[in-house]
Amino acid sequence: MQKTSLLGRFLIWRLKHISNKNFVRILSVFVGLASGFAAVLLKTLAHYIHQFLTSEFNLEIQHFQYLAYPLIGILITVILIKYVFKKELGHGVTDILYSISKRKSIIPRSKSYTSILGSSITVGFGGSVGLEAPAASTGSAIGSNLARVFHLDYQSRTLLIGCGAAGAISAIFNAPITGVIFALEILMLDLTMASLIPLLMATVSGALFSQYLIGKEIMFSYTLKESILSMPDIGLSQILLGLGFYVMLGLTCGIISVYFTRTELYVENLMGKIKNVFTKLFLGGIAIGVLIFVFPPLYGEGYHVISTLLNGEASELMNNSLFYSLKDSIPVFLLFLVGVMMLKVVATAITIGSGGVGGIFAPSLFVGGITGFIFARVVNNFNPPVQLSESNFTMVGMAGMLSGVLHAPLTGIFLIAEITGGYELILPLMLVSVSSYLTIMAFEPHSIYTKKLAAKGELIGFDKDKAILTLIGLKEVIEKDLKTINPDATLGDLVKVVAVSNRNIFPVIDEDERLLGIVLLDDIRDIMFNPKMYNKIKVRELMHVQPASISSDDSMDAAMKKFEETGAWNLPVIDKDKYVGFVSKSKLFSAYRRMLKQFSP
Repeated sequence: MQKTSLLGRFLIWRLKHISNKNFVRILSVFVGLASGFAAVLLKTLAHYIHQFLTSEFNLEIQHFQYLAYPLIGILITVILIKYVFKKELGHGVTDILYSISKRKSIIPRSKSYTSILGSSITVGFGGSVGLEAPAASTGSAIGSNLARVFHLDYQSRTLLIGCGAAGAISAIFNAPITGVIFALEILMLDLTMASLIPLLMATVSGALFSQYLIGKEIMFSYTLKESILSMPDIGLSQILLGLGFYVMLGLTCGIISVYFTRTELYVENLMGKIKNVFTKLFLGGIAIGVLIFVFPPLYGEGYHVISTLLNGEASELMNNSLFYSLKDSIPVFLLFLVGVMMLKVVATAITIGSGGVGGIFAPSLFVGGITGFIFARVVNNFNPPVQLSESNFTMVGMAGMLSGVLHAPLTGIFLIAEITGGYELILPLMLVSVSSYLTIMAFEPHSIYTKKLAAKGELIGFDKDKAILTLIGLKEVIEKDLKTINPDATLGDLVKVVAVSNRNIFPVIDEDERLLGIVLLDDIRDIMFNPKMYNKIKVRELMHVQPASISSDDSMDAAMKKFEETGAWNLPVIDKDKYVGFVSKSKLFSAYRRMLKQFSP
């Protein structure tokens, strides 16, 4: 009681002395710091688990531990999350978007710590996923729950969710601008000064805190060593040719992004068909172990692979592999890299589908980096008029893949610009990111994060009318107070029902609770006062069929489309052939107005 009293007194004091806008800004700093700490803790735990398990490995031989590590990691994760904490984890960024769309930006408190534990164990033991989505999920949970403690409205909760995610991304990459753009572009927050200032404060706080704790010991960073191409003193025609190669890389990244998106979702859905949890994790863990045994670069996030490519030590990626003795063969090496690139997507999907915790942000960068490297190496082998910088193409390929898979070209551009500590690559980054984004948009209008949500009509976008409708649950507006009547009842029976009803719609249902039709008050107005007709006319002669029906599981957007298509003001709700109730346009408009007050105070 004392704590509640203190909080209550503080809330009263805050309302009198601090505006909501300034209070959200203050909270954004705390959210940024907490998210930065969570991101550092997550990366550090995963890093040291990885080091502990693999530090003694001999580079020249294969290690059968790879066959067991992923299975052990996923097993520990599943037991810990589902049977110790007894929680269900969502899919990182997709779950954040779902919470904003359908849960009124309320995220369970448990997600402030379960994602950290689950993902660090999964990745540390070799799960082929990234840590960015769990870090963003943790930061978002911190923001949401802090907003709930201080009883903030939906708009403020959503903004602090964005601050948490942005702060975590900023802390991981030491990239505050990228953190802001991530929140705006992927979480689809509004670009206004009211949202921009708290986001900036959160990302700066997160980045500074991570630098203070560990600097760049575990974070991924790189300093450019070459010009846009590999030779600074070249002519205009060679520069244009080089930029043309960047456009070609962008198109390549876009095509591989389509493969990435469709393969990841297909394999994950395939894993989802296995209902037994332990059968799923056993099969998935063994499959990942085999993949890592054959292709060791698939172990964990994969940033060590990108660093190896950038440092000109690409052949070392074949260490510990079955192909170590062939590392000096260029064709074998390139085929090995192609295999790693294509199978990374499969390994990521299996890891997530079998119960591991992680995201696809790092795998996207991984596949993009290898794509850029292979592209430059293959082109250079044909001795073109201008030599391509393999390190630059590796970096730019990362941006291209991020732009395609996540449908986030600005995030890709600014992430690589901030990682490299400057904007020397800004033109190639723009060319590759835009080319990749436009290519995948021709095949996949929604990103890997939003595809499932969009298919269910559960995605909030930049269309505010649609966004508000998405927040209204259809079950909340179903009216169940309508008086029903049997089709074999007489007009006299119906008149008695009308006498005790305050509605003008009367659903006609049979003994199996199936809706056969409806009778409107207007349908019987001219005969309801004629007692001679009461026993002569049956209800089934008066009823007529509604033009359409909806299900209580339909999205609000789908319901509104049916209202528009039919011109009806009331539609029946039918679940599994059984009558549930009615939804009216007037009820929808009332719910819309109530939600509008929360959405745009």
